[in-house]
Amino acid sequence: MIRKMVADVMTRNPITAHPTTPLKQVILTMAENRISGIPVVDDSGKLVGIVSETDLMWQETGVTPPPYVMILDSIIYLKNPATYERDLHRALGVTVAEVMTSHPIVIQESQSVADAARLMHDRHIHRLPVVDSTGRLAGILTQGDILRTMAQELAVTPVA
Repeated sequence: MIRKMVADVMTRNPITAHPTTPLKQVILTMAENRISGIPVVDDSGKLVGIVSETDLMWQETGVTPPPYVMILDSIIYLKNPATYERDLHRALGVTVAEVMTSHPIVIQESQSVADAARLMHDRHIHRLPVVDSTGRLAGILTQGDILRTMAQELAVTPVA
């Protein structure tokens, strides 16, 4: 059982982006640093979103218009056209704000690593932005951070 707190194992001062950061810069930064996501902060350091590899895939794949039928000169969409518009915006976006996931799932630095692991598992996410009590970014916690913590605990725990 992991007994440490998020603040003990998170990466402090992670690479961040601003909503106005060009996507080209974020793509290069992620590739050069071999990271799969970057927290997005405003001018005061408050977390406003996260941009991940998945968010950026729209740039390469594009989008397919929603299927529709025409009846008596009316267009009836078979899928929500608002979803298509959001995805199109992501595919054509040029700044982080246009593709990021707003209001990401976060964890407080005072919570346990076990809580973080449970949240990541339940929500199928790979990284959690860590925020302080004011919503400012304090760090980032990844599945790799948790795995390393588990390995450290195994190394110090005697085998029965």
